Amino acid sequence: MSTLEHKLMKTTETVFTAEFHTLDGNGFEKATKYADRFRGWFDGVNATDNTAAHAHVSNVASAIAMKQLGLEPILQVVCRDKNRLAQQADIMGASMFGVENFVALTGDDVTAGDETEARRVFDLDGPQLVRLMSTIKRGEYMSGRKIDPAPHMFIGAVENPGAPPFEYRVQRVAKKYAAGAKFLQLQICYHQDRLEKFCAGVRDAGLAGKIAIIPTVVLVKGARPLNFMHNSVPGIDVPADQIARVEKAADPAEEAYLQTLEFAQHALAQPGVRGLHITDFRNDETLERLMTDLGRVRDLTTNSSTTNEVKDDHAYSA
Repeated sequence: MSTLEHKLMKTTETVFTAEFHTLDGNGFEKATKYADRFRGWFDGVNATDNTAAHAHVSNVASAIAMKQLGLEPILQVVCRDKNRLAQQADIMGASMFGVENFVALTGDDVTAGDETEARRVFDLDGPQLVRLMSTIKRGEYMSGRKIDPAPHMFIGAVENPGAPPFEYRVQRVAKKYAAGAKFLQLQICYHQDRLEKFCAGVRDAGLAGKIAIIPTVVLVKGARPLNFMHNSVPGIDVPADQIARVEKAADPAEEAYLQTLEFAQHALAQPGVRGLHITDFRNDETLERLMTDLGRVRDLTTNSSTTNEVKDDHAYSA
């Protein structure tokens, strides 16, 4: 059982996940540097799959590197780039190296990237990709061919609480839960009211205690990345007053940090939320500051935890 699965399924602890920086040239040296920053803070770290529709070192290679460097990888698998054969191969390849956490997501459209002529695949959609993962976990490929032994897998999905159609978002969560997702990492949402409505909707749909919600917050140095996300990243809408707050501040970097801290504290107070996913665009000491301000104590001794155990075998039962 992975650290992430243990904490979400067996304890009441707040979990923290993060996004591993994309790798290009000099990859393993950079991976080592990034791992040193993340180690001891996070219960899982996402190995991204051509994030924002830009080519990088593969998700599987990044996840294996993280495993070798003492991190708990979460393998992202997107629908955009590969058909079911390639997706199954990636999952099995990562499993061979001990990767146990997997998260399915649609993937940003190719128009968000720098190779807009790339062909979209979308053989499967998000819920179907979750079901593919669940099928492998049971010991079969989608064709019905047996896998013996079946890999151990802890399966999650991604949803965007801040993008229309808002009413459909909770329905998608229900589909992903039915397909086998046990946790849900949320896309960045700068509208607190939308996050509140989404979390309440998941609860009202009867999914409270069944799928763990992990909202995302982002560390930025000022208003420029906020403007970039608003104008260039599909599905992210940053309100003008949030951008203006940072732009007009005497110390924009400090104001941006305080804004992130407020969003983090607000997210953790919502029903069904079990932790936070942190994306770090600052690459400075504020990562440690945020974790400390949120009450996290760095643990460099072990990748596992048995504190605050829930007596019931399944804190998040199927």
